[in-house]
Amino acid sequence: MKTQSSATDRLAIAVSTRAATPSGARADTPADTPAGTPAGAPQASGLGTLLAALGVVAFSLTFPATAWGLEGFGPWSLVAVRSVLAALIAGGCLLALRVPLPARRHWAGLAVVAAGVVVGFPLLTTLALRTSTTAHAAVVVGLLPLTTALLSALRMGTRPSRTFWAAALAGAAAVVAFTVQQSGGALTTADLYLFGALLVCAAGYTEGGRLARVMPGWQVIGWALVFCLPLTVSGAALALSHEPVHLTAHSVAGLLWVAAGSQFVGLVVWYRGMALIGIPKASQLQLAQPLLTLVWSVLLLGEHLTPAAPLTAAAVLVCIAVTQRARG
Repeated sequence: MKTQSSATDRLAIAVSTRAATPSGARADTPADTPAGTPAGAPQASGLGTLLAALGVVAFSLTFPATAWGLEGFGPWSLVAVRSVLAALIAGGCLLALRVPLPARRHWAGLAVVAAGVVVGFPLLTTLALRTSTTAHAAVVVGLLPLTTALLSALRMGTRPSRTFWAAALAGAAAVVAFTVQQSGGALTTADLYLFGALLVCAAGYTEGGRLARVMPGWQVIGWALVFCLPLTVSGAALALSHEPVHLTAHSVAGLLWVAAGSQFVGLVVWYRGMALIGIPKASQLQLAQPLLTLVWSVLLLGEHLTPAAPLTAAAVLVCIAVTQRARG
């Protein structure tokens, strides 16, 4: 009878333990660890890296496409019209899927995204590109990953490792040295626009990456674009009435790319990638963006590269590999 009683007690304890464990989770999984996270983490990291990389490719075409757009539009018209077109695309997606308005607690963050990536960065870089080459403007993108990582640490309390920071600084230094050398090292008034664009874009990326953890990334940029629509529509009407428009194949193609590719699709995959792998690591993928921009500048704008390009590309790729492996 004692043996039967003991066996019954053990069975009751086992049943009680299994009942207290959520369905589908292991009994030895800590309560604060989501079930399946260890197994799914590598896949999520790989997908996040791929999406963020696609965003970088889309962004690398922004400056050449803007240069094309400026062939037929004034700077204010180009920025306003691109934002209106992107907002119409985003609004159509939100309406078709019947996405509800974001919660009020997210409005301030969306305002930062709108000010940084919808209005600030496009306007300041477009004004700069009136007198600056795309190679010189690439200095902004060279410094953007480091600035984004810094703002992320301040805003979200992240603490990347020393190895991460060392690789990020080395990569940023390599990119800046290369792009400044390409532009002759001369500082112009356009640099004020470029460095201003750097700061506002980093803020928009940081806040957008944070919001992409609580809502889909495409909704983050979608709502930011839609919220700006009253401002951009009135701005487009005013700018088009004062700036002449000369439609060409280049200007139309440039406008369509910066509106659909850079302003919406690129940011959709970029924010989703940041949400999966973290803002600091995703931002370091942008170290390759200036070099991609220079490649597009050669192919699309006829600019020339020096032999330093492949050496810088190799150094940047090494830095990217280190930052992706370093613990953030």
